[in-house]
Amino acid sequence: MIQPLSVVPGFDLWPGLLSPQAQAELVAAVFEAAQAAPFAHYATAYGKAMSVGMTSFGPLGWTSDASGYRYADRQPATGRPWPAMPPALLDLWTELGDPDTPPDSGLINLYRGDARMGPHQDRDEADPRFPVLSISLGDTAVFRIGGTSRKDPTRSLKLSSGDVCRLSGPARLAFHGVDRILAGSSSLVPDGGRINLTLRRARPA
Repeated sequence: MIQPLSVVPGFDLWPGLLSPQAQAELVAAVFEAAQAAPFAHYATAYGKAMSVGMTSFGPLGWTSDASGYRYADRQPATGRPWPAMPPALLDLWTELGDPDTPPDSGLINLYRGDARMGPHQDRDEADPRFPVLSISLGDTAVFRIGGTSRKDPTRSLKLSSGDVCRLSGPARLAFHGVDRILAGSSSLVPDGGRINLTLRRARPA
């Protein structure tokens, strides 16, 4: 495996880690999952709908509404369990995440048009000692990462299809987000856009 680039302490990037075939297979798995658990534009606690479409793989999915952010074991609209995590994602977590404790949530974000993700921390998980593993598919994203305070300096970089990054250690609770998507930079996703998969351990080990 290629060696990762250490962008900031605790934020490691493997550019182009996934082959074109592996990327295409994951995109197919995403849209198959969306047949059972459709993408939703969840409302934030402030009542505004998110611009990013979301669904999930695995035992737990991340959801949001007026009562706040949380992990749920069923898709809110259907009441059914989330689709199973593809084996390729479990293998990737074993290699780059934690070999002893499997992920229990695979959040799927679909960016199209002007969709973006404001600066935020991933802090809804029970134990931040477990990393967050992020996979980029489709159009390139302009990604921004800072420190554990909103006032910390930030750095931006481009994440392209097939890139994999990991937030762990000092970057596990860093503020990060997606400023914009470079539309048309990839033809991988049907009808265009970017898919981001984030693997997490939400419950205690």
